[in-house]
Amino acid sequence: MESENVDAALRLIGNDSNRDVVFAAGVMTILVVLFVPLPGWALDLGLTFSLAFSILILMVALWIEKPLDFSSFPTVLLIATILRLALNIASTRLILANGHQGTDAAGGVIYGFSQLMVGGNYVIGLIVFAILVIINFIVITKGATRIAEVGARFTLDAIPGKQMAIDADLSAGLIDDVEARNRRKTLEDESAFFGAMDGASKFVRGDAMAGMIIVFINIIGGMIIGVAQMGITMGDAASSYTTLTIGDGLASQIPALVISLAAGLLVTKGRNEGSAEKAVLSQLGEYPKAVLMVAGMMAVMGLTPGLPFLPFVGIGGLIAVGGFVVPRRKKKAAAVLSAQTQTQEAPKEIPAEESLKIEDLELEVGSRLLTMISNPERGLPAKVKSLRRRFASEFGFLLPPVRIKDNLYVPPDEYRISVQDVEVAKGLVRPGCVMAIDPAGGEVDLPGEPTRDPSFDMPARWLPETSSEEAEGKGYTVVSADSVLITHLSETIKDHLPSLLTYSAMQKLIDTLEPEYRKLLSDIVPSQLSNVGLQRVLQSLLAERVSIRNLPTILEAVAESTGFTRNPQTIAEHVRQRLSKQISTAVQGEDGFVAVIAMSGRWERAFIESLQGEPGGERIFAMAPGHVQEFITAARAVIAKYKDDDQPPVILTSADARPFVRSLLERAAPHVPIISHNELHSSVAIKTVDQIA
Repeated sequence: MESENVDAALRLIGNDSNRDVVFAAGVMTILVVLFVPLPGWALDLGLTFSLAFSILILMVALWIEKPLDFSSFPTVLLIATILRLALNIASTRLILANGHQGTDAAGGVIYGFSQLMVGGNYVIGLIVFAILVIINFIVITKGATRIAEVGARFTLDAIPGKQMAIDADLSAGLIDDVEARNRRKTLEDESAFFGAMDGASKFVRGDAMAGMIIVFINIIGGMIIGVAQMGITMGDAASSYTTLTIGDGLASQIPALVISLAAGLLVTKGRNEGSAEKAVLSQLGEYPKAVLMVAGMMAVMGLTPGLPFLPFVGIGGLIAVGGFVVPRRKKKAAAVLSAQTQTQEAPKEIPAEESLKIEDLELEVGSRLLTMISNPERGLPAKVKSLRRRFASEFGFLLPPVRIKDNLYVPPDEYRISVQDVEVAKGLVRPGCVMAIDPAGGEVDLPGEPTRDPSFDMPARWLPETSSEEAEGKGYTVVSADSVLITHLSETIKDHLPSLLTYSAMQKLIDTLEPEYRKLLSDIVPSQLSNVGLQRVLQSLLAERVSIRNLPTILEAVAESTGFTRNPQTIAEHVRQRLSKQISTAVQGEDGFVAVIAMSGRWERAFIESLQGEPGGERIFAMAPGHVQEFITAARAVIAKYKDDDQPPVILTSADARPFVRSLLERAAPHVPIISHNELHSSVAIKTVDQIA
């Protein structure tokens, strides 16, 4: 019968649907203890459970990988604190009511702790108890409270910088939408957790103060009750009530000390991954010289006259063994890992014809950057794959594979990006460091190596990874070394999209067309326009970062325009007008308006008058060199005013002048969109912010 009852109770607790009921019943039981007297055996059970619960919390805090793995700690801390205070009240009630009967009047746990610490001398017990309270209240609790306060403040201050870093990784193709959402969720959880820990640390401090006050109440109140009401002598009252109070205080303060230690471990863990043992021992073992110096100091102290020989020499010997063994194990593990990564098939003989092949995209790295490409699942190769997927989604065609290789002629910390065997960009990254950038474009006020962001030419600094939190707390955007490289690669690819839409890439793009649009394509190519001509049209769109993903609409526009022209540039202009909704949306600001820089009537007339040839045919632009330079200077001055805007304005001009305005400003302002009135969709509102006069 008894075993059946136990099985039923276990089934009740193990059932997921009943756990909330059991949890609520446990909290209600704690509240009942505040008001209902407990017998000695029940108090023993409660104190034992409190001690076991606190040790469990400490063990979990030691073994978790990161603080968010124990995100329920503030709630657990509150429940453990209320439990101890409820047991304090129950034990106080028993001590004051039955203390005159002897030192076992409040249950076996309190009696055991009192005998363990007092040992027949309650003065020693009081001193030991006072020391424990001082350690808990002044050392551990105060330190953990301060760390929690600072951690909460820096976590909240760093949120904008971390969000910008997530957005930057998403834009660079390092992560997808799902990973970005997961990181934002983790960021929200971190801010909520450290904010809750700031408040929860006050529970620990308040609990320690309550423990001290309860001790004084028990001693003074017990002596008054024992002498005035129970008729025992002052000496007996002092001995009995003080002994019981010390036992009660220890039974409460030891769990409180354990939980304070758990809270301290949790808030000091910070960004360290892995259990506390791994974090501490691995970092201490990084410096074997320091370990051996400590061993030597212990040996010297052991040989010093007046100091015991065995303790110092024994401990020094153990430390010396650790200083010799740990580094050798690490070197052995590193050698095994290096051998595994270098193990590969014997190189095959490369045919001579392979030497004639030109790589469309190539990334060469120096020797110190090899660690970035050694892991195909998480290193640069995986991020390049993600980048290719993003470009396919954004621009409508699949980039050629990026060949990544090491090059002994590239400096160790540098990399080179080549398009069709021509070096087009290079940069420098520091492995193991992060780049801090001021979003406002100012200098980074932190100690580190000055540099410039290779993608956007903004001032930046290389910092140790350990300085990430400090930089984020000051509002800087913090970017990892591989993210810097991938972002630079992404921006370089955008600048060379036309070259990367090769003939073979266009054929692969055409192969993805639906059958009905293949019929349309066959009507256009080759009778109306050659394959190369269609490639020129698509390249013209990509040169201004216009996506060709909507290929069916582009083909319809090409079919329309071939009725009056065969000029690829003129066809591209007509296609842009058909893509007006797409182009207008791309340059639309957050306020719903398209901010434009208009061209004055003088310059509009100057461009139109400089055009020679019939509309729809090959047109020649013949503006006087002096006027060309004057226009470029005026346009540069206006564009420079808005270079730091999140959404810089576009230049608005007439349809006939647009391609020639673009050709003049291509070098001066390569990333400023230039659109015609015909490319503004009717649903989009514009606001003129300036004029090229």
